Amino acid sequence: MTDQVTAGRTHEGPARCAAVLSWPSRRSAVPPGLDPEDFRLALLEDTYEVVAGLQLVTPALVLDPPDQPDAEAVTWPGTPIVREATLAGAFAALHALGAGTAALVAPDAPDLPPLLLGKLFRALGTAPAAACRAEGGAGGNGLVALAARLPLPGWLAGALREVDLDTPDALARLRAAAPRPGLVPQGPGWHRLRTPDDLRFLDPGLEGWESTRALLEGHPLGR
Repeated sequence: MTDQVTAGRTHEGPARCAAVLSWPSRRSAVPPGLDPEDFRLALLEDTYEVVAGLQLVTPALVLDPPDQPDAEAVTWPGTPIVREATLAGAFAALHALGAGTAALVAPDAPDLPPLLLGKLFRALGTAPAAACRAEGGAGGNGLVALAARLPLPGWLAGALREVDLDTPDALARLRAAAPRPGLVPQGPGWHRLRTPDDLRFLDPGLEGWESTRALLEGHPLGR
């Protein structure tokens, strides 16, 4: 077990980990006038800063493809790096590092309130998994984040080999795979930035999302 993951251990139980997915092949649509890679990395960095600021939670990064030096560069020194192409594989790798609970977070939620991730971890006290659903926008539904106790139960691990955070009906499919109702509760939803039109959800009055804010300087937010 690494020191980073051990740092997420609390008096309440095993270590907690929150990992941001860096999957460039599933990147968001880019606002006109912006470099696609710069925009992707700005969203990734701000989303990582959200999870890195959580108390008693170890931040991590999930890479697919495995070689992404620019993505690794946005993390703090010592951050665990997981190289997996599925949610099931990412959860298993985090468990192997010592995590007892973990949340996987979409890379395009730079203004995600930390409180929403905290609610997912609290829900794991009574359920094996909990989801934050993506709301609004033209990019479909899917999930902003999925949290789970580790190791995953077999039904959830099997479902997550075919479902990811971009699957439009992800929550419904995970619930359908569960052996009984109530095993995947839903926390408050949030938005993702998957199309240029989704920029309207950003609130300039809220703190955070500094890298995205700087990159968008001079670009209207669609309000």
